[in-house]
Order: sequence, then C-alpha cells, then structure tokens
Amino acid sequence: MESLFNQNANQKIIDRINALTTGSKPQWGKMNVEQMLAHCRMPLTAAHGDVKMKRGLIGILFGGIAKKQLITENKPFKQNLPTDKNFIVADPENFEKEKQQLLERIQLFYQKGPDGITKQAHSFFGKMTPQEWDKLQWKHLDHHLRQFGV
Repeated sequence: MESLFNQNANQKIIDRINALTTGSKPQWGKMNVEQMLAHCRMPLTAAHGDVKMKRGLIGILFGGIAKKQLITENKPFKQNLPTDKNFIVADPENFEKEKQQLLERIQLFYQKGPDGITKQAHSFFGKMTPQEWDKLQWKHLDHHLRQFGV
C-alpha cells in the first residue's frame, strides 16, 4: 500500500491532483470537482488535530469493525460510501484555490510525518496509529481521484 509519508508516493498523488481541471466530471457521486478538492482537504486537517472530532454512537458501535474492513485491508474504497456530514462542503472556493489548499495539506502531511499525527480518536474509527491515519488518507485521496478519472 502506498504512503503519503513516502516522497515518491506523495508525489504520485500530487501529480494526479494536478491532472484535474475545472471541467473534470465525477464518474459517480454528487460532488463537483471543487467540492471534492475541499472535501479531501478536511480529513488531512483532522489527521493533524486541527479539527476537533467528536465520536458518535454509530462510530462507537461500528467504527472498529469498519476500520478493519476499510483501513486494514489493502483494497480501494468502494464507490458511493457515505460521507461524514462534517466533511461535506456545499459552497467551496474556486477550483485553483481549492486545489492549492489541498496540495499544501498533502505536502504538510509528508513534512510533519508520523510525529505530526494527532493522538485524538477519529470520529468514526476511534483510536488510530499514524500508519492507520496515513493509510486512510491515501485510500481516501485515491478513491476521490479515481472518482474523477485521474
């Protein structure tokens, strides 16, 4: 599995993001490209503890099982998985600004490395190691980039 902590793998994600255009259309789902870029930035922000995450009852009950299925397995995310309502961006900024902000967050993730990852629990999956946060970020970005055909 690829890692955003690895410079080459990180660059692969950046190259895929740079392949997006304002005209990029989703192959599934409801988000436009600007919404997707803004949405993808938010979990990276949460990984550094810059967003306070509160665990809900569903996460407490089912998060551990879902974590094993979604993060531990080396399979890409399936299409049309539910989106955390806190990570839905209805009114994003323009394409270039959203793209730049996402690229900056990805570079920051690499620069901070495992030591920069929050100790707070994920709102759904619960307690996670830096490696699990990394795997989640990679799979999430890959999922949405595949959604937009890059």
